[in-house]
Amino acid sequence: MLSQIAAAAGTAEAYAFVAKFNEIILYPTIALLSAVAFLVFLWGTAQYFMNAASDTARQEGVKHITYGIIGLVVMLSAFTILKIAAATFGLDQQASCAQNPNQNGCEDAFKLPDINSNNPGSGSPGSNNPGSGSPGFNNP
Repeated sequence: MLSQIAAAAGTAEAYAFVAKFNEIILYPTIALLSAVAFLVFLWGTAQYFMNAASDTARQEGVKHITYGIIGLVVMLSAFTILKIAAATFGLDQQASCAQNPNQNGCEDAFKLPDINSNNPGSGSPGSNNPGSGSPGFNNP
């Protein structure tokens, strides 16, 4: 019983950590890097049009446009892979609630099921319940 409580507490702590990690680090990092990639794309576009007379400056603009598009594709891919992984492991509601915890349906998104409700053999060591505790600790 004590190990089940410790496991439930550890699982709850892991869920809380993942939710905070997504909210504080992962999603803002993806948004920031996407914004940087978009700015690089815009800078390359501006370089390309402002320096239309110079072939070397236009080539530099094309490089920035290319790097910006590659950056946007990478960030979109990272976000998509994260969403697919969350949906695969059944965490899509948790991922959605980590982004916006105030939306409908997020009240129970990070609550763990009661582990003792469907386990009739659970009990504390020393009880007369045959499914309880460790062997050798039950009092007959």
